[in-house]
Amino acid sequence: MAASSNAEQTHLQDMEEGDAGMEERDMGSDEGEEEEDGMGVENSEEEEDNSSEDEKENEAEIQRLEEQLSINAFDYNCHLDLIKLLKQEGELLRLRKAREKMGELFPLTEEIWLDWLKDEIRLTEEEPNRDKVYELFETAVKDYICPDIWLEYAQYSIGGMGSPGGMDKVRSIFERAVTAVGLHVTKGQAVWEAYREFENAMQSTVQPPPGRILSREEQELLKAQIERIHTLFRRQLAVPLMDMESTYAEYEEWSEDGVAETVVHQYKRALQQMAKCRPFEEALIAAEPPKLAEYQSYIDFELKEGDPARIQMLFERTLAENCLVPDMWAKCTIYLDRQLKVKDLVLSTHERAVRNCPWTMGLWKSYLLALERHGADHPTVSDVFEKALTAGFIQATDYVDIWQEHLDYLRRRVDFSKESSKELEELRGAFTRSLDYMKQDVEERFGESGDPSCIIMQIWARIEALHCKNIQKARELWDSIMTKGNAKYANMWLEYYNLERSYGDPVHCRKALHRAVQCTADYPEHVSEVLLTFERVEGSLEDWDVAVQKTETRLNRLNVQRAKVAEKEANVARQEEDKSDQRRKNKGDKKAQKKGQKGTRAGEKRKAEQDDYHDQWNDKSATKRHRGHGDQTTDEHMETEAGLFGRKAPPGYKPAATGNKRGQQGAAAATVQKHNNDDDKPELRNDNSSVFISNLAYTLEEPEAKLRTLFETCGPIAQIRPVFATKGTFKGYGYVQFESTVSVAEALKLDRREVEGRPMFVSPCVDKNKNPDFKVFKYQTAMEKQKIFISGLPFSCNKEQLEELCKSHGTIKDIRLVTYRSGKPKGLAYVEFADEAQASQAVLKMDGMCVEDNTIAVAISNPPRRNLDKAGSNRPMMDMPRQVFGARGRGRTQLSLLPRSLHRQSGLVSKVENGTAAEQVPAAGETKPLSNSDFAKMLLSK
Repeated sequence: MAASSNAEQTHLQDMEEGDAGMEERDMGSDEGEEEEDGMGVENSEEEEDNSSEDEKENEAEIQRLEEQLSINAFDYNCHLDLIKLLKQEGELLRLRKAREKMGELFPLTEEIWLDWLKDEIRLTEEEPNRDKVYELFETAVKDYICPDIWLEYAQYSIGGMGSPGGMDKVRSIFERAVTAVGLHVTKGQAVWEAYREFENAMQSTVQPPPGRILSREEQELLKAQIERIHTLFRRQLAVPLMDMESTYAEYEEWSEDGVAETVVHQYKRALQQMAKCRPFEEALIAAEPPKLAEYQSYIDFELKEGDPARIQMLFERTLAENCLVPDMWAKCTIYLDRQLKVKDLVLSTHERAVRNCPWTMGLWKSYLLALERHGADHPTVSDVFEKALTAGFIQATDYVDIWQEHLDYLRRRVDFSKESSKELEELRGAFTRSLDYMKQDVEERFGESGDPSCIIMQIWARIEALHCKNIQKARELWDSIMTKGNAKYANMWLEYYNLERSYGDPVHCRKALHRAVQCTADYPEHVSEVLLTFERVEGSLEDWDVAVQKTETRLNRLNVQRAKVAEKEANVARQEEDKSDQRRKNKGDKKAQKKGQKGTRAGEKRKAEQDDYHDQWNDKSATKRHRGHGDQTTDEHMETEAGLFGRKAPPGYKPAATGNKRGQQGAAAATVQKHNNDDDKPELRNDNSSVFISNLAYTLEEPEAKLRTLFETCGPIAQIRPVFATKGTFKGYGYVQFESTVSVAEALKLDRREVEGRPMFVSPCVDKNKNPDFKVFKYQTAMEKQKIFISGLPFSCNKEQLEELCKSHGTIKDIRLVTYRSGKPKGLAYVEFADEAQASQAVLKMDGMCVEDNTIAVAISNPPRRNLDKAGSNRPMMDMPRQVFGARGRGRTQLSLLPRSLHRQSGLVSKVENGTAAEQVPAAGETKPLSNSDFAKMLLSK
């Protein structure tokens, strides 16, 4: 009572000082009102008009928001806007109702709760009944573990100390506060200090003035109060908190008897624990929301330490900042279910989880299991299940899972030793309701039932057959299952057969298998084998003959159908192959056309002019000219055959010495033909067991030995074929052929292996002439949400440095640095994380980061679509003639100095059919070089 009287005196003094200040402000305002009276009238009228208009607009907006909420009560943003407007207007009663409606549907944030509590405290200042505010505080502290709300709660309770039992109520609230948030490393200290300040204030009320001698009762009260403060210091110093050192120094200064050894020992242990936690706390302070990666690493650390109270507090801190992350709620509830197993704590956490993330079926399922595990009554469990059905799951299969969980719960309540019971009828009614719910509500919303295999009906049939001994009901259920499109699946028939085998009789087993053979479309051979096996064990000779006849008839008919399908597929494949052959033929013709254009150079033009001049004046030269054209045809024929190897001659081909040109061409053609024949031999070349190696350095010494060393770990090597130029220099690519095709997969893993400073490319060995559309690109071309793309890296950055840079944001699965063909880095990289959340967190943290004075850009990997319309693809090409330049190349002006009247479209195109040279016809758009004889003829004709 002494404490309450002192508080009342202090309150009266504050009110007197406030009244005096108000009188001074009133006197000053009266003096100013006389001078500004004239202008004030006009301004006040304008302000009243503006305020009235604003009020009308706000009222209209409030009505619009209320109407919108009447249509969709789950509009979270609409609730926030309505509360904000009502608070501006000062409509406290309407504001209270709006907050209550929002609190029924959603858990409120710390900011919303603090605003609501302050407004309610202001409303109830004049009311003697404080129970409404206490109830509101009790609701607030259940949503989230927030130290600020607990401090406000304790502060408010101090104001009611004068009521009966007020002192005990304050201490009770403080004890609950330090139990709930006293372990909060960063904010828990404020709660402890508030508690100690309150007890210090209580000590001052029992502390006698100097010179006064205390009675025995007063001495005991003072001693008990001092011991309370000692206890608070000891409890706080045993908890790892930020700024523990200042608390210890304060205790040393306050305590007259010094600090006990046990307290010093506990304090040092807490300091050591705080030193372990400090890096995680600093990471949280430096991080930006949502801080999931930092919190997860902190939780993993605390789980290893094994202190349940600290683990629970850390989960609460994480959930306060990430209340809409279902995975975090799931981890928290799993820990509480398996480790703490405290009923009130477990069930309250599950209830908060489904309020925050109602769309997550897994949280509702865990909640129902927890209720059953902790012995909740049947109406409570049923009520939670009904709420789950209205939660709005995002998949049809979620409703199947939640119904299965509820049906399992109802089945466990049934005593099957009784023929009939209330629980059994409730179970059967629930099965019937679940099927109707899937057919009506779920199909109407998602367009599918979510249970195509009829799992719920299968479970019902098995319960009827096993527990209720009602095999007839089970058969009726399976008939319904088969009529829902499941009769064509062998596994469904075998499931029904196993049910009849266990709880039915051989007659119905045989009937089920005969129907299965007739209806199964995916694995009829397997069903037929089961039927024959059954007749071997159970059936008579007549049954065996019927089974053999039925299975043979069914399989023969099925083989005929399969043959028709195979023939149809073969025709389609043949058409595709014909189209591919036509594309290759067109491609070869275009290559021959281009090579013919390249051959028309200035020297050849002058030679053609000289031959034409001799043809005009010398009959003998005509024969030589005829032979020259024959040689040109042979050249083009050889190039067409050599096209199998690309533009260049194959490895091992060497031109003959300068001499007879026809002899050279004949030798070249023979060499090419011989090489082709060698490569086509199966014992020499097998593309299926070979890999193509490219991008090697031209200066690579002994490439065959080097390649053998690199690839001998992949498997036995049959041969290695490095490709050399005509001068004997290595061309940077080759082939490695293994003895087995199994080694090819291991060899492909060496792709991009660095060999003498360059990345070695390893790809499957595919003949491009037979497969012109074959492309090798092993990386994804679509968005990869678990992978990030980094650009702007310094060229000196390697994999180890990049891994060190990224590992703090999640678990790294792979790192790929992008390089040029020469092996030099491009400053780009791809980093793959374990999941999408870690990749998103890395983007938020790393984008714009400086690495060795380079600002990097980070984004989710979303490569552009690869451009397949390049030369050599199957897209149609424009028939544009290639411009032929002279021996000196493209001129500066590109102007034709030949008169237009002398232009002719008479270029020669070689038509090659079946490997033989046919007639040469002029190609449209090409110009034949005119010789001196042509000019002479034209002049003479004039």
